[in-house]
Amino acid sequence: MPHDTKLYQEVSKTCWPIIYSPRYNITFMGLEKLHPFDAGKWGKVVHFLKEENFLTDVMIVEAREATEEDLRVVHTQRYLNKLKWSFVVATITEIPPVICLPNFLVQRHVLRPLRTQTGGTIMAGKLAIERGWAINIGGGFHHCSSDRGGGFCAYADISLSIKFLFERVEGVSKATIIDLDAHQGNGHERDFMDDSRVYIMDIYNRNIYPGDSFAKRAIKRKIELEWGTGDREYLQKVTQHVEEALKEHKPDVVIYNAGTDVLEGDPLGGLSVSARGIVKRDELVFQAARKHNIPILMVTSGGYQKESARIIADSILNLFNLGLIDHTDAD
Repeated sequence: MPHDTKLYQEVSKTCWPIIYSPRYNITFMGLEKLHPFDAGKWGKVVHFLKEENFLTDVMIVEAREATEEDLRVVHTQRYLNKLKWSFVVATITEIPPVICLPNFLVQRHVLRPLRTQTGGTIMAGKLAIERGWAINIGGGFHHCSSDRGGGFCAYADISLSIKFLFERVEGVSKATIIDLDAHQGNGHERDFMDDSRVYIMDIYNRNIYPGDSFAKRAIKRKIELEWGTGDREYLQKVTQHVEEALKEHKPDVVIYNAGTDVLEGDPLGGLSVSARGIVKRDELVFQAARKHNIPILMVTSGGYQKESARIIADSILNLFNLGLIDHTDAD
């Protein structure tokens, strides 16, 4: 019997299936500036969408923090206990000074925002099934698995969202993960290694972190890119492989990890896709899912340049302008 959770409560039909909370953003004594990730990116995305008169606060679904019981749907208690040690969190988030902070501050200022984003991804899964699509403005912690974190990923939100759907939503028994972050999604790959219900497609730079050979065994459709891959080759591969993946394994839901670290100049991604190319990429993925009538959940994942927030906002606006996301799905 599934546990009681506040993450699957009913959402007003007046809200768009766009999930966010101001609590996503990590700010504490400037520590967030010691990692290349823009820890305020999520708030900037919402700011841009409000500026364009696309969103107001009452239209946004307020994300709730995932509780320890929620997290145990995927995570081992041993792993969750490890997060009570500041040096473990410092290693996972790649911010060494975190090791010097009392853990109650680490929980409040680093892990609580990540738990709230994780709750947002779980909530987005339910909304995607109900409305046909959902976007969590945060999430996409694809380097975290049930018993290990890394690469700024402390909770396995993608795995959690899928497991919640399998446990709680009738008719959802197959999922496809389309991971287009520049890095290999080794966390969810480890979690679903021997689970035939979950089909994983991963397009990533083969030369960068994490290089997890064991996790690669779980990828059903693996496309490894070389340094500096640009728009033409990248978009051709996205178009071809997304379509083939959805035909090969007809899922009940698509989880789309839409990292913007493929952007040219990204210090960690090593690829050369333009801002326009990223907007087009997201369009192609949504087009394919909507064409096949498959609910789609998008998370925003990595992206280590100031332009990332603007690109995510522009992509969401483009999806709306093309009719690929629409509030009428709620009716």
